[in-house]
Amino acid sequence: MAKALITSALPYINGIKHLGNFAGSLLPADIHARFRRQIGDETLFICATDEHGTPAELAAARAGIDIREFCRAQHELQAGIYQRLHLSFDHFGRSSSVQNHALTQHFFLRLEARGLVEERIVEQIYSPADARFLPDRYVIGTCPFCRSERARGDQCESCTRPLDPTDLLSPRSALSGSADLERRPSRHLYLRQSALVEELAAWIDSRKGWPRLVTSIARKWIAEGIADRCITRDLAWGVPVPKPGFEGKVFYVWFDAPIAYIAAAQEWADLDPALRDWRSWWLAGEEVDYIQFLGKDNVPFHTVSFPSTLLGSGEKWKTADLIKGVNWLTYEGGKFSTSARRGVFLDQALDLLPADYWRWWLAANAPESGDTDFSFARFAVDVNHDLADTLGNLVNRVLKFVSSRYGGRVPEGGAPAEAEQRLTREIEQRLTSLRAHHAAVELRKSAEDVRAIWRLANNYLAAEAPWTAYGDDPARAAIVTRTGINLVALAAIVAEPFIPATAARILSALGLSSAALGWPSAQTALVAIEANKEVKAPPVLFAKLSPEWVAENTRRFAGTASAEA
Repeated sequence: MAKALITSALPYINGIKHLGNFAGSLLPADIHARFRRQIGDETLFICATDEHGTPAELAAARAGIDIREFCRAQHELQAGIYQRLHLSFDHFGRSSSVQNHALTQHFFLRLEARGLVEERIVEQIYSPADARFLPDRYVIGTCPFCRSERARGDQCESCTRPLDPTDLLSPRSALSGSADLERRPSRHLYLRQSALVEELAAWIDSRKGWPRLVTSIARKWIAEGIADRCITRDLAWGVPVPKPGFEGKVFYVWFDAPIAYIAAAQEWADLDPALRDWRSWWLAGEEVDYIQFLGKDNVPFHTVSFPSTLLGSGEKWKTADLIKGVNWLTYEGGKFSTSARRGVFLDQALDLLPADYWRWWLAANAPESGDTDFSFARFAVDVNHDLADTLGNLVNRVLKFVSSRYGGRVPEGGAPAEAEQRLTREIEQRLTSLRAHHAAVELRKSAEDVRAIWRLANNYLAAEAPWTAYGDDPARAAIVTRTGINLVALAAIVAEPFIPATAARILSALGLSSAALGWPSAQTALVAIEANKEVKAPPVLFAKLSPEWVAENTRRFAGTASAEA
């Protein structure tokens, strides 16, 4: 049994996330965590809300409530949504926790003691119109590298290059829009990432099996030269800097946020310290397999900034063995937009349909090799085919047949014929492929293997037709029916990481529990459910989505030009 440490990029505290955020890190991490539990690995799946930074401060001020109360309420709101989406976190923590404050300060003191922190007088952007210093995200302008006009003061949204506000061309305030900006001096602390270039490069080169997207971004940064990073800000909300002369300053959110992965594990352990040891996960060596899940815009911070903190500390912290970075989910040919009310956000998605509809489509169409575009028309076609027609039809026709012809009990089955032996061989091939694709964290290929197993089951039943054989060859009909019931169970088990609520409903109808089942065996898959066991036909698993439903929601979530403007 291996140990799997799994983290998902921390969702920011300010607002409910959209489908793209879910597809980019939270869902892939959950699917992999569920797979690792299925194969018997000891698994710790950790996440937290990212609660520091100017956007949270300003959102709380607009809401007229204290920042701490704002973050508490938003954390509870997001946690509730993720629970409804069936995310199986072992712990969902908070970057504002006392554990993260203490750990962030610990890392800073370690880095400073090793000569990796440097004090500098820097010019910062001050806006007379706003009567305040503007932290990085509140300065917008043109990227000096790719010339995108959508750059922020911390990062370019187009080329993902990290930036400082003073790097931007034609900068302006994101608050007031004023271009009347001044540069004023301020004392800040820098992490000397440039002193860690060789160690970072060697670390990146030692990682195996990373997606090309991640390695290309990481190596491009190394090749272009890694700049030292300012890790303090002139803000009131955040982790205080434990250094004389820096009272009133806090750490940059991108310094403390990744440390919250470790702090969230501390929170988890503190809930049951007699049985839980966070150190066995984070101060471990090769016995722990650590996988990070994140969108491509977060790759730089996880391949350079966070590793600089861990490696620079000189302590034996666990670093990522695999970083699963993915591209973006776009919406109907464009970007999701909160301001323009364009796209589907997670609370809206759950009001429209149960979580498993969304989980399946987003995994089966994961933006791994390139961006994926969501449209309601494509979504409806896919879920109608995969979930209603393929899986739903399999479960419905088998279990209703058992109910009507065998009184809801599994019939006695005789010796398997060539059809069942051939089916077993085909299932073994698919299970081997599925396990390999799960292990390689290939979502789309894993989903295709699951879909292929569903098709194998339907094709077998169509060819052997127990409803036809029932009158002419009852013994053969019983064998095929019992095999069909076991195929239903197998279909649910392999689907569990993707659509856990539906899998649980199917297994419950068979008198089974997903928690008690591990990875399936091809040798036992077709005979695992014994004769005379009572089974029930569940209600319809997936309602088909109509053209009218597609048209209505395409209009509803299209946004407005006036809102965009």
